[in-house]
Amino acid sequence: MPEVSKHPFSYRERPEIPGFDDSRALFVFDGICVLCSGGAGWLMRHDTQGKVNFTSAQAALGQALYSHYGIEMNESYLLLYNGSAFTASRGYLELCRILGGWWHIFRLAALVPEAWRDRLYAVIVRHRYRWFGKTGYCALLNSEQRSRLL
Repeated sequence: MPEVSKHPFSYRERPEIPGFDDSRALFVFDGICVLCSGGAGWLMRHDTQGKVNFTSAQAALGQALYSHYGIEMNESYLLLYNGSAFTASRGYLELCRILGGWWHIFRLAALVPEAWRDRLYAVIVRHRYRWFGKTGYCALLNSEQRSRLL
């Protein structure tokens, strides 16, 4: 499930999807998962050039995008870039490419077969609440980080 097969920018044709700034990548994450919210906050702190926008899967935009791409929120996050959607390990590799600089070192993970990477990702997703817990909606984000949410 690495790249979701729909033609680029297909979400623009759907009136039920709220308009958003798609000139930058959009990272859609689980806002109640401690691992996911913490990871989004970490990305926000380290994305010093503001190349990525964020929204939670529980927000209206996140829910509409999950529905449009036919993905269950419990399966993966979504990364939208240049009108295309990515999930699982492929999405993280794409995110590293977008961020550039020292982030490129993480792209070495592409040496591991995608099926193996995605199996590991699926195990983490399946157990994330049990292993890392839940929090209030985006509670791990500070006020500056919340201002970056679409």
